[in-house]
Amino acid sequence: MPTVEGAGVELAYEESGAGEPIVLVHGMAADRAVWRDVAPPGARTIAYDRRGYGGSGAPEPYDRTTVNEQAEDLAALLHAIDAAPAVAAGADFGALVVLDVLVRHSGLLRGAVLVGPPVFQLVAASLEPLSAERLALEEALREGGRERAIEFWLAERGANGGERLERARRDAIGFFADYGGQATLPLARKDLRDIDVPVAILDPPDAPAHVRAASDAVAKLVPGARREDDLAAALQALL
Repeated sequence: MPTVEGAGVELAYEESGAGEPIVLVHGMAADRAVWRDVAPPGARTIAYDRRGYGGSGAPEPYDRTTVNEQAEDLAALLHAIDAAPAVAAGADFGALVVLDVLVRHSGLLRGAVLVGPPVFQLVAASLEPLSAERLALEEALREGGRERAIEFWLAERGANGGERLERARRDAIGFFADYGGQATLPLARKDLRDIDVPVAILDPPDAPAHVRAASDAVAKLVPGARREDDLAAALQALL
């Protein structure tokens, strides 16, 4: 598995196909394998493990991350493998990473697909469900430790058991660093209004109301942003 130096950690990645570059940024309790079936024809598709996941490294100790440092990882990857400007797709935490690159690294991305971007600072109604989730996660931690907490978090999103759960348990350090880092993106409405590349926004399957509301808020602020419901089609449209 090839690796490159990110922002102080080794990042494992894989490529398939040839053509315009697409980089896939996974979310929480996942790794690059979650994108296994996402490879549009006519594209150079790049999937990597974010720090703390899969074959990528992490600082020691690794208790918390920020969106900014994850965005620096992505920027370093794109430079190292000569893949800029790329189209990027990011899911949940990965969507925040993509947004940060759009805001702070002009020219690295020429389009983006955001799946369930958790920009909850734009949604006042998200406070109650997020607080309830945190309490439930803490209870799961007390009852069964990190593995039980991750199992609960995935089950709430329709992922029950299987390979993804096993990989997420393996990468528990990455999940909990992400969980504490979700609120670290200092994103203002003006930042979203200044994005000047095509952006498509999707909701994950069975997304709760506050997640859909966050997607709606981003779609309203990013000029020309499109609401889509098919990831492959959204990526193909940006090639």
